Amino acid sequence: MLKKKRYILLAIVAVVAFVLVNLPASTASRLRLAIGSQFLPFFGLARFSQDVAGSTADLALSKSELIRQNELLRRENEQLKAVALQANQFAQENARLSQQVGWQAKMPWRMKAAHVVLRDPANWWSTVQIDVGSQQGIEPNMPVMAIDGLVGRITAVGLTRSQVVLIGDPNCRVAAYVENEARDNGVTGDSSPLERELVELNYLGRNAVIKPGHRVLTSNMGGNYPSGIPVGVIVDARQVDYGLSTEARVKLFAKLGSLEEVWVITQWSR
Repeated sequence: MLKKKRYILLAIVAVVAFVLVNLPASTASRLRLAIGSQFLPFFGLARFSQDVAGSTADLALSKSELIRQNELLRRENEQLKAVALQANQFAQENARLSQQVGWQAKMPWRMKAAHVVLRDPANWWSTVQIDVGSQQGIEPNMPVMAIDGLVGRITAVGLTRSQVVLIGDPNCRVAAYVENEARDNGVTGDSSPLERELVELNYLGRNAVIKPGHRVLTSNMGGNYPSGIPVGVIVDARQVDYGLSTEARVKLFAKLGSLEEVWVITQWSR
């Protein structure tokens, strides 16, 4: 039965082939076009699949290239940030140095610039070491100040280094006056245990008119400091010793906890 069907199919194919061969050219062409149109969607699908595969490959390449370019841009951005930060630091340093040069030129005293090179954590608020000594003409008891105000005085001198005791320490008493009408005089005392940049101003007169905001400056009463170095500003005042004298608290101008550059006053008119 199967062999019979196979013979019939072969006969049909032979007849169709014979007919196609003997058809006129125009008729054969139209017939081939009709048959081909039935298979065209399959050819189109195959071509579409090839295009999609190519596009996918291109997309994969583009993504990897984007990742590479993104990494390059990230690195360049970090470099630009570093350059901008360095430029900003240079600008700040230049402005700071310019300020210091202009400030020093206005001071009426001869001064020697120095850097703080050492601080003892156990005595952070008491002493610092600076990088100038006897070779630079530094002597004990010379006043030391920063741009903001008085820092303290020299207590020990080596060849290239010196020790500075800071205002507020019991070993650094400073004769000072209040910038009010009476120019009331007093002496700085110890710093506050809770706020080290807050010191006492003792021995003011019982009738002294001391108000918050009054400035306090050094006087030359003790002979160790020139007159007029800014010390701080009055925070408050009260009467002590049963009303016989006045005591005030002074907020120091100098930032003693973050000293970097200081100036040693080496000569002034006494």
